[in-house]
Amino acid sequence: MGSRVFGILIGCLVILAPAVDYSARADGGPTGAAAPLEKKGVTAPFNFATVVRLAAALASGPFEPDRPELPPALASLDYDQYRDVRFRREKSLWRAEDLPFQVELFPRGFMFHDRVKMNVVEDNKVVPIQFQRDLYDYGKNNIPADLPTDLGFAGLRLLYPINRSDTFDEVAVFLGASYFRAVARNLNYGITARGLAIDTGLPSKEEFPAFREFWLVKPAPDATSLTLYALLDGESVTGAYRFIIEPGRQTVMEVKAHLYTREGVRKLGIAPLTSMFFHGEDRTRFMDDFRPEVHDSDGLIVETGAGERIWRPLVNPLGLRINGFQVNNPRSFGLRQHCRVLDT
Repeated sequence: MGSRVFGILIGCLVILAPAVDYSARADGGPTGAAAPLEKKGVTAPFNFATVVRLAAALASGPFEPDRPELPPALASLDYDQYRDVRFRREKSLWRAEDLPFQVELFPRGFMFHDRVKMNVVEDNKVVPIQFQRDLYDYGKNNIPADLPTDLGFAGLRLLYPINRSDTFDEVAVFLGASYFRAVARNLNYGITARGLAIDTGLPSKEEFPAFREFWLVKPAPDATSLTLYALLDGESVTGAYRFIIEPGRQTVMEVKAHLYTREGVRKLGIAPLTSMFFHGEDRTRFMDDFRPEVHDSDGLIVETGAGERIWRPLVNPLGLRINGFQVNNPRSFGLRQHCRVLDT
């Protein structure tokens, strides 16, 4: 079945501008021998303009991926072995301070070879987070004891008491290239968003820029949202991003981005969304499967500036198919799943 499953990518394709703002919506301290995640380091005034300057400076030079060689024990992990590596919940960022948000960090390994740097911002000053081996339970994996402290991370998981006041649940994840996703109260994950899509659906190779550094703003004791900044880097484009994440009955992510080009981009996707679709009910299919439908999303819904709603069911054709819609000032767009009960 895997050879016929494919991803659906939806995004507004626009001509590159110096700055882009957009919003995305998802409906519906440490113990032990390791030192705290927050390390004493060089501090400096920090704000969104700092990340903008970094993105502009990166764009003025050639692309150089931040991918230092992984120790063989991590580089050779397969899917199941990587899943067996778990962040120790008691070492979550801000857990010891009883703050409303906590953060866990994903390790490099398996398919995640790029190094992602992590920082905490407190009182407009930056405190880098260093890798520590005993942040993780490695399960049955044989991982050496002398891992370098500059190993970095692969991404982050954001926790918040979204369903119960006494339980910190996962509400957002940033992992792999520029992929990120969020979940609302009492719901499961649906589509995944990306920071940027470059040359999707063209005869040339699609480019996947990556978030190479994050800055997490330490929340106040009564905070209901978390702000984080990200630096995007790729062969053609760099970018500075600000995410304001507010979990709840509707988890809202306000995203602001400034983009800079190294070279020309033929097709640029702003606010791209990705889902999976194999086959659905009442639709032509080219596979033999006893199940009536297998997919994440049912179709694309677009609300135009005039209030018109456009619905297009997803299909799985034999060849590549691209649909385009010309809409002025769209109010919203997304991929929607109708049925949420498995036995219907």
